[in-house]
Amino acid sequence: MLNSHRKPIFNIYVGFYCLAVISPKICICSQFSVPSSYQFSKDPGAFPVATNGEPFPWQKLRLPKVVIPLHYDLFIHPNLTSLDFVASEKIEILVREATQFIILHSKDLDIMNATLQSEEDLRYKKPGKKLNVLSYPAHQQIALLVPEKLMTDLRYYVAIDFQAKLADGFEGFYKSRYRTLGGETRIIAVTDFEPTQARMAFPCFDEPSFKANFSIKIRRESRHIALSNMPKIKTTEVEGGLLEDHFGTTVKMSTYLVAYIVCDFNSVSGTTSSGVKVSIYASPEKWNQTHYALQSSLKLLDFYEKYFDISYPLPKLDLIAIPDFEPGAMENWGLITYRETSLLFDPQTSSASDKLWVTKVIAHELAHQWFGNLVTMEWWNDIWLNEGFANYMELVSVNATYPELQFDDCFLDVCFEVITRDSLNSSRPISKPAETPTEIQEMFDTVSYNKGACILNMLKDFVSEEKFQKGIIRYLKKFSYKNAKNDDLWGSLSNSCLEGDFTSGEVCYSDSMTSNTLAFLGENMEIKEMMTTWTLQKGIPLVVVKQDGHSLRLQQERFLKGVFKEDPEWRALQEGYLWHIPLTYSTSSSNATYRHILKSKTDTLDLPEKTSWVKFNMDSNGYYIVHYEGNGWDQLIAQLNQNHTLLRPKDRIGLIHDAFQLVSAGRLTLDKALDLTRYLRHETSSPALLKGLTYLELFYRLMDRRNISDVSDSLKHYLLQYFKPVIDTQSWSDEGSVWDRMLRSTFLKLACDLNHRPCIQKAAELFNQWMESGGKLNIPTDVLKIVCTVGAQRTAGWNYLLEQYERSVSGAEKNKILYALSTSKHQENLVKLIELGMEGEVIKTQDLAALLHAIARNPKGQQLAWNFVKENWNRLLKRFDLGSFAMRTIISGTTSHFSSKDELQEVKLFFESLKAQGLHLDIFQIVLETITKNIKWLEKNLPSLRTWLLANI
Repeated sequence: MLNSHRKPIFNIYVGFYCLAVISPKICICSQFSVPSSYQFSKDPGAFPVATNGEPFPWQKLRLPKVVIPLHYDLFIHPNLTSLDFVASEKIEILVREATQFIILHSKDLDIMNATLQSEEDLRYKKPGKKLNVLSYPAHQQIALLVPEKLMTDLRYYVAIDFQAKLADGFEGFYKSRYRTLGGETRIIAVTDFEPTQARMAFPCFDEPSFKANFSIKIRRESRHIALSNMPKIKTTEVEGGLLEDHFGTTVKMSTYLVAYIVCDFNSVSGTTSSGVKVSIYASPEKWNQTHYALQSSLKLLDFYEKYFDISYPLPKLDLIAIPDFEPGAMENWGLITYRETSLLFDPQTSSASDKLWVTKVIAHELAHQWFGNLVTMEWWNDIWLNEGFANYMELVSVNATYPELQFDDCFLDVCFEVITRDSLNSSRPISKPAETPTEIQEMFDTVSYNKGACILNMLKDFVSEEKFQKGIIRYLKKFSYKNAKNDDLWGSLSNSCLEGDFTSGEVCYSDSMTSNTLAFLGENMEIKEMMTTWTLQKGIPLVVVKQDGHSLRLQQERFLKGVFKEDPEWRALQEGYLWHIPLTYSTSSSNATYRHILKSKTDTLDLPEKTSWVKFNMDSNGYYIVHYEGNGWDQLIAQLNQNHTLLRPKDRIGLIHDAFQLVSAGRLTLDKALDLTRYLRHETSSPALLKGLTYLELFYRLMDRRNISDVSDSLKHYLLQYFKPVIDTQSWSDEGSVWDRMLRSTFLKLACDLNHRPCIQKAAELFNQWMESGGKLNIPTDVLKIVCTVGAQRTAGWNYLLEQYERSVSGAEKNKILYALSTSKHQENLVKLIELGMEGEVIKTQDLAALLHAIARNPKGQQLAWNFVKENWNRLLKRFDLGSFAMRTIISGTTSHFSSKDELQEVKLFFESLKAQGLHLDIFQIVLETITKNIKWLEKNLPSLRTWLLANI
């Protein structure tokens, strides 16, 4: 699923105060197998109570392993008029240990009938024996009580008839609406099951290790089409003029990957070089926005088949744009579902960053067809094996297939984003126990997605791309159609021998790796030993470097923002943390890249020759922060000012990033970090220039929101003065490379936000021309959001934009317009937007979280958004699950920018009131720690910022 790392809906400005939510396996969870002696106890007090008052025969959240599913025969008939569905299923099960009950997951389903047949019953066509069904909603489970004990190693067939309403939200089997240009509202039925929502659509063994085959039949009206994981093999006409589509039997897979849709969409199709049919589906009026997705899907699927040396196992792959969809996308095997903005590309309204986003989301979901679908994590605490790998493969695949998009430079922000979270004490290990549905939902965050990807990239950089690729191919081949955990991955990466590498005697001589160890520059690197230090403990290391003549003294600590070394709690928070850090470094006297594994708290390295400076973490491939003690930072700043090109662009970006991170940890003074940015007037790398601007703009936004007017005015003057040469050279066009275009969008947006007169005049001129043309004038896509934002500051412009938003059929254009609308200085406009978001017609409910986030970033809307969340909490919970990405975005998006003690106390009291109601999320503590960090940053650095600006303007 593309979720926790997805693009902000409106590309809103996110700073150091803005929490990234987005927007785990030691064998922690027992397998809960039931010994044959354990049967239905006569003591009712030993069991939970079912809804009918009888004792429920199972106490655990996890299902027992005594019965496993082999095959589901599933029939579904949704009624898109009455908005409900009737269904039936026959599950073939295998009994591993004798039992008198079968436990399944079921949520909000009306079970009408359940029967059981043995293989003998089936052979002689005997009717099924009726089963007593007990329900225990607290665990989302039902128990089927069998009249006679089910015997070990025998197969049985469970038949269940059930019905339910199509769900209102975004989970299970739910309804989605879209409006045609003629104003007609049409309804489709769609599924979204990850992580634990298949049980909302059919009773099932809804855990990832219960893999099975699925045969699906869907009944529909002739005006609709039906789609599922596999191709349709036949259609029959049934009573009432209805049609019934039969789909091929799936490969063995987990329940969360099952998908089916009834809709009236159109498609465009193509075929890969290996013969896989790929189709892109969208609502009829958006069909013309599907062509880029088809082109990129064909290209990426071909790439993955070659890279993994494993054919895509299904005969077809459908990608479909869903009008109402909470995550960015979902990797259902053979039927991938997307938000419209994650799949559709309109050349008239989609910007360079929109194109990059669509490409990487498609790359992410296609990678899941191998990582996640073919090989699935054993339990949700290892979801990073799915999501971290899919994020990492975005980097590999997009670089290979679309080098012109220059995605390699974007990947740094994947790591920088999660460092914001991981440098807080409230972070978590990549692998963490998760049992309840809410806990499982919370695992879909930046730690699983981004940190997972970053440590994989770090390992690849250290062992070499070739060995890493061979290792993951081995992993995929060994565990195909099975489940895996952390240790399985490390074992495969440690021994990268493939089947074809073995000679007689089962010995592989393909490389120097032996056992579980890599020989590297005379050092033995034990993969599992090293990587468990990154997956089983939270946080990120700080490597402190001090040069002493020809020696480098190294020390590792836990890096914490908002907790300073002089704070009394600092030492206790350092206890027990030790990483095996694969270091890379270079010096002023050599172009060579040196490598070393830091396994201890301290170490010493000898330099081969005298050098004026040393730079660690080459190309920022390592997941660690570096601090240079003594005159280390001074030497690097001097080099940047003298000739910055002696350091590679990614190394310059890494220095900027680390410097400002160290300020937040109290390890580097703010004026030193700001001094480092003074070289940017000579910078020619767009990513490096944008990274430096990020922090300066960040400080301006903070001061503006806090109404610290003398500093915000000084920052405004400094930014316009210092970056004037860059701003003045930007054209209002879509010309240049991807990074040229993103640089243009960023600098022109900043200039207009700072009321730079030439920028405001040009944007207003374009907006007026656009209005006069009735929205038919094509404004360059990279400046469309800027033009709309300036236009939205006038009442007539704001009203026109809202009308245009309602008319637009381009998701990319709607996002730009909605962001512009959220920047209004009039609170009544902001209130109207929130009301429309809650109604869900003009502004879809799926966009409400991002809308509240954007309004909270508007100084005129920050208190409004927060008050709305407090006053409408129960209404929001009716629209989104507590642990959903949307709710986490709403919570963090409306609070984590706060930076005063009064605001901290107000948020703390609200969270305590929720906990008193039994509601708790990890995000509560993350937000409180983020606000505390913001307060401490201001207290420590505001005087320095004020002084530095006075000296440099």
